[in-house]
Amino acid sequence: MADDDALKDGKAKFSLASDGEADNRTAYEDDIRFARHEEQWPHDIRKQRELEGRPVLTISKLNAFSRQVVNDARQNKPSIKVHPADSGADPDTAEVINGLIRNIEYTSNADVAYDTAVDCAVNGGWGYIRVGLDYAYHDIFDMELSIQRVANPLSVYGDPNSTAADSSDWMDAFVVDRLSKEQFQARYGKTKTISDWDDDSWWDEAWRDGNDALVAEWWNRTEAEVKIAQFADLRDGQVYTYSQQQIEEDPDVQALLGAGVLEFRRERVGKTYKVKQRFMSGAEVLDETEWAGCYIPIIPVYGDEYNIKGKRYFRSLIHSAKDAQRQFNYWRSTATELVALAPKSPFIGPEGFADNDPNWQTANRISHPYLEYKGGIPPQRQPLDSGPAAGALQEALNASDDMKAVIGLYDASLGARSNETSGKAIMARQREGDVSTFHFIDNMARAIRHTGRVLIDLIPHVYTGERIIRVMGEDGKPKNVQLGKQYPKVDEKTGQPMVDEVGQAIMALHDLSAGKYDLTVTTGPSFTSRREEAAYQMTEMMRALPASAPILGKHLAKNLDWPGADEIAEELEAAASGQLPPEVQQMVEKGKEEIARLTEENNQLKNDRSLDEAELMQKQQQAQVEAQNKITIAMIDIEAEKQIAFAKIEATKEIDAYKARLNAAAQAARPQPAQAA
Repeated sequence: MADDDALKDGKAKFSLASDGEADNRTAYEDDIRFARHEEQWPHDIRKQRELEGRPVLTISKLNAFSRQVVNDARQNKPSIKVHPADSGADPDTAEVINGLIRNIEYTSNADVAYDTAVDCAVNGGWGYIRVGLDYAYHDIFDMELSIQRVANPLSVYGDPNSTAADSSDWMDAFVVDRLSKEQFQARYGKTKTISDWDDDSWWDEAWRDGNDALVAEWWNRTEAEVKIAQFADLRDGQVYTYSQQQIEEDPDVQALLGAGVLEFRRERVGKTYKVKQRFMSGAEVLDETEWAGCYIPIIPVYGDEYNIKGKRYFRSLIHSAKDAQRQFNYWRSTATELVALAPKSPFIGPEGFADNDPNWQTANRISHPYLEYKGGIPPQRQPLDSGPAAGALQEALNASDDMKAVIGLYDASLGARSNETSGKAIMARQREGDVSTFHFIDNMARAIRHTGRVLIDLIPHVYTGERIIRVMGEDGKPKNVQLGKQYPKVDEKTGQPMVDEVGQAIMALHDLSAGKYDLTVTTGPSFTSRREEAAYQMTEMMRALPASAPILGKHLAKNLDWPGADEIAEELEAAASGQLPPEVQQMVEKGKEEIARLTEENNQLKNDRSLDEAELMQKQQQAQVEAQNKITIAMIDIEAEKQIAFAKIEATKEIDAYKARLNAAAQAARPQPAQAA
């Protein structure tokens, strides 16, 4: 597409996107200003009340609701798990991809991107995550992926025709940014025309100097056809599928075809997508790049979504509670005005009672030590009518309850004491709050799932050839992995190279472009109350059914929040699976090492031909006897430790059974009440 045609097409599609999002963008800005910027009074009413000297209080309670949901999401981030999807995929390579994605998240501070996106979704209605691509370091050619945050969601314009919950069907997207003249020329050169893009409604011009340029980044996704062919390998009968590009450009495929090893079976035309990234000013296309993947790498995190006549609307957590917050501010301001700003009640007394003491003239404003009066009956102050103030405070309480009812988060969910007294009742109320806001957490999980899908699509195109990459384990420990080249496989526990039955080194090869992979997203307990409830219910079950302790113990530890819970869960799981305790396992390993050493000494004695045959035979027999004795002792020690470990378990069971029998006997020995005749 020519630059002029691309510019014209881009402006037309941007206009559609801008018009389609107009209502959502207005609601987003209004909600953010209301909840976060605390602009909760209409401008004309605030101005009028300030001119009259009346109180204009803003006591924002909505931030507590949004923080509850956002911080719960921060505590329970979904994690991406990659799985092999076809016969060409390798489980070990899937683990490498898992570690690579964890490393991408770690090095690019992906948690900041996730937290910003969910915060914007809860407070404004939606947020965004971006997947970026750049050189790993300034002095090398290796590329690296990153997960980036979008601080200003209003700078992104999505596809108005999209219907997917995770934007996987986006065909167009725009990201608008304002650059200074110096930034523009440094990025695109001095020959490019500085001309504003069509839209600046999302930008506040008050603090800019006006000598700037608005630039649009246009992501365009188009459908493309790809020809694929199926071949059979005449050597082993394996069937392979290659795209037309692989057949034409891959030297290995060309070599196999030239040697007549591959036999053609069939072919068909498949559909795929191509993505282009263009930067445009209002006058020209500044830059154009072919994107490696088939998805637009901008992922929305939606809030509350609904659809009317084919148009999608996105709303924040607090959108429907704004009127209740306005009422709360109004009634608290009114109560303050009635109580604090109302004049003090006057004094009533006989005529002339205040003539002899001038302090009576200021008694309403100043506290005097004493007041004098004439006459026999002292002046009396009129009682203060607090009825209107009490009514205003009651209305403020009603407005506060309205906010809780609209959002679905009550006092128990916010950590405050409420009318619930039992632990079960408190947990039930917390669970109600969890359920009412869970769609925000679930939408975040969907967005992270699509982020993983975008990464899996890009990884084979970015991490290519022979290179060493860093991957991150589930325990947070990094390690380096060789790509595109065979290397000896190493046992992670011992650190030694792995060998097969004949002593040959087991080789590993990770080709991230081979095979297909898919993913799942797992989330821990979504809220604190669910974790606590799970721990409470499992504890109660273990009390009622002690035999379930070996099964439930590891799950209980996972739901506890004290330090070391995960390590204890792993140890309990190992014990439940019948594995030996670490101390016994260590003795077994030492015994094996001793056996190996003695066997090697025995072999050395056999190979020593310089000794007399009789002496050699005697030493061999003596060495064999000693080796056998040590082996026997080592095996006895190992068996003894195993018996001790299992005896402890059996003793615990016997003690519990004995206690149960004592309790039953005591119960039977108690005198029974006489039954009525």
